[in-house]
Amino acid sequence: MFLELIAVIFAGIAVAGVVMLINRATGGRLPRWAAPVAAGLAMIGVTVASEYGWYGRTVANLPEGLVVAEAVEKRSLYRPWTYVVAYHDRFVAVDTATLRSHPAAPEQFLAEVFFFGRWAPISQLSTVMDCKSWRRGVVEAKTEFSETGEISGVEWVSPPEDDSLLTTVCGA
Repeated sequence: MFLELIAVIFAGIAVAGVVMLINRATGGRLPRWAAPVAAGLAMIGVTVASEYGWYGRTVANLPEGLVVAEAVEKRSLYRPWTYVVAYHDRFVAVDTATLRSHPAAPEQFLAEVFFFGRWAPISQLSTVMDCKSWRRGVVEAKTEFSETGEISGVEWVSPPEDDSLLTTVCGA
């Protein structure tokens, strides 16, 4: 966040400097407000570009095996351009490289789910995905895995058929 602030400030200074050079080269024909307005527009432009570029940059830098399950688009009243093109401010990714299952229950997977947010730290959650029963649950301290593949101590959730996490893990 700090580096983005520095980039915005430098963009404003650079554009204001270019406008002042153009003004000097044209013999002072530009109005006095041209440099500050150009600087402000440049700063807004860099901010908007940063907002829209965050999702693509972050997804491109994900390690191999981390698959985006769902991305959330956002529109804001104080950002009117988002009503033309929404931007992604958070997404959920599943680590498919480390999926684990028990030989006695090959349709159940232990998966690591990561939550990414634009201005938030990355959160991680261990979940159990049951592809056969189309349900999932969060692994907690009371969760126990038996030798026969049974899982106890999980509060199962039965999501709709188009659940992005189960679809990603189960490949449906």
